Amino acid sequence: MKLLNRSLLYLSATFLIIIGVWSVIFYFNLKNEIRDSIDDGLDNNRILIIKKLEQDTSLLSQNEFGGNNFEIHQTSKQIALEFKDIYKDTLMYRINEDDLEPVRILHSAFKHKNTYYHLKVISSLVEEDDLIEDSFWSVVWLFIILIATIFIINNVILRKVWNPFYDILNLLKAYRLDKNEDLINVKTKTKEFIELQNASNTLIKHSKDVFSSQKQFTENASHELQTPLAIITNKLELLLESEDLTTADAQTIAGVIDSTQKLTQLNKSLLLLAKIENKQFANTTVLSVNDTAKEFISNFQDFITFKEITIEFVEKAILTVNIDASLLEILITNLIKNAVFHNSNKGKITLVFSEETFSIYNTGSSTALNTKTIFNRFQKEASSIKSTGIGLAVCKAICKLYTTPITYSFIKNQHCFTINFKNIIAEN
Repeated sequence: MKLLNRSLLYLSATFLIIIGVWSVIFYFNLKNEIRDSIDDGLDNNRILIIKKLEQDTSLLSQNEFGGNNFEIHQTSKQIALEFKDIYKDTLMYRINEDDLEPVRILHSAFKHKNTYYHLKVISSLVEEDDLIEDSFWSVVWLFIILIATIFIINNVILRKVWNPFYDILNLLKAYRLDKNEDLINVKTKTKEFIELQNASNTLIKHSKDVFSSQKQFTENASHELQTPLAIITNKLELLLESEDLTTADAQTIAGVIDSTQKLTQLNKSLLLLAKIENKQFANTTVLSVNDTAKEFISNFQDFITFKEITIEFVEKAILTVNIDASLLEILITNLIKNAVFHNSNKGKITLVFSEETFSIYNTGSSTALNTKTIFNRFQKEASSIKSTGIGLAVCKAICKLYTTPITYSFIKNQHCFTINFKNIIAEN
């Protein structure tokens, strides 16, 4: 939910509480004011009726309300002297209404020519249920109009105030450390947005320095480490050709060469991981996963023939993706290498291509691998002496770079790795 609408949500809840409490208070105040006004009118009518009796004594015979708003009954002196004016709410049947209607009635007593009388004066009341209903809907419409107004102000008028924030956010989303881009510069006079822009630029400067340092280290390591490792390997190979070596010495040197080659491969893999994580592979091209897999599986033909492994291609569709060519080669090669080296003799490898996914199945160990650690660095089987244990970690890093999920499953005694290329599918 956007910040503007979230603030509207809090405002709506606050206004609902405030308006609700205000409505209850307003209702009772309005009700009291209406009764005070009616009571004043009843008292005024009482005075007028008593004065009119001086001229028209026939009013003393008005013993029922009928069409009038008063009635008079003779009473005793004792009751009249003790009587105090009383205002009450009651229900009364009116001629022009179909049912009982609420009225306000005044009970009073007066003296006329040494005779005491009980006077009742009535006035219609606003029906309470009608008053509550009208007040309720008035408050509801007030609340709706108020929220609608605030929503329009938020999203039309105040949104302009937030434009610098969204500009900064969009620039941060599109910012690339590997490009020589300028710092963020959004024109704004709002103090908070200026502070946000300054903090963002400070973070960008720091990230650029770290990125540049890591990139320089990667390049230096690639050059400085590979060269001496290659020299060591060459000298050991020359030493192995010496005629004065004993069998034990030759075996020792061969072991050292194997370790050096393993170290060289490990160094290359770690440097590759560093480059991937630093997003130093920015170029993309449209490539066929089908063709790439067929091309690179031939690189392992000697191992496939030696282990008598059966290869099967299941092409449900031609899978084309936008990706860096070298990274796709590494990704496919590592998965094929994993399927070949960890396969059993006379085993089987099945490569399945669909419109969005690539899956590779292989026979091998009869138990499933640990899905929680299989893509971790240096995670390998105890029997895999020559493996660096970093191949699947590289695959995971490449998939993470392109937000293409890679998953492992164990289906019908076969190990399966599946990559979903949905996010980088090339349009035909």
